[in-house]
Amino acid sequence: MLRLMETLWRGNRARMEEAATDRFAIELIDQKIREVQGAFRSAKDTLATLMQRERVERRALDTLDTRIADMTARAGLALKDGREDLAQQAAQAIADLENERTVRRETLDRLEAKCARLRHSLDRVNRRIIDLKQGAIGARAVDRERRAQAALGRSAATPHIAEAEELIARVIGAD
Repeated sequence: MLRLMETLWRGNRARMEEAATDRFAIELIDQKIREVQGAFRSAKDTLATLMQRERVERRALDTLDTRIADMTARAGLALKDGREDLAQQAAQAIADLENERTVRRETLDRLEAKCARLRHSLDRVNRRIIDLKQGAIGARAVDRERRAQAALGRSAATPHIAEAEELIARVIGAD
């Protein structure tokens, strides 16, 4: 008996949930669209942050390239002047800068890949948001039409229409 009551309760709950979903479908659709748009804006903010970081890394790479070229020129001058000690220090500094450049290049490559993936995802989501908005417009139209049909069905059952039809028949039949 307890299982039967539990099954009936679950069935009633499911019907009530479906009825509430049907009743508030338009509001639910609008809320889901707002939630997607919020996530979309957040992802766009993340993309902007990644792009800013990418620009910083690119400038750092340019600076490193300039410093490496400068240090290479100085090492050449040191060798020309017979200053092996300065040339050795310059070579060590160049090696350190090249290691840093390698790390920054890898970071920049990863950032570029992340930005490209995120841009692609944002484009896809944007298209889906547009589709959802169009679907919501269609759903609203269908809902309004359904409600109008229901109102017409209720008004067609009123005695006013029958009384008007009787009066029309009476007047026409009076000839």
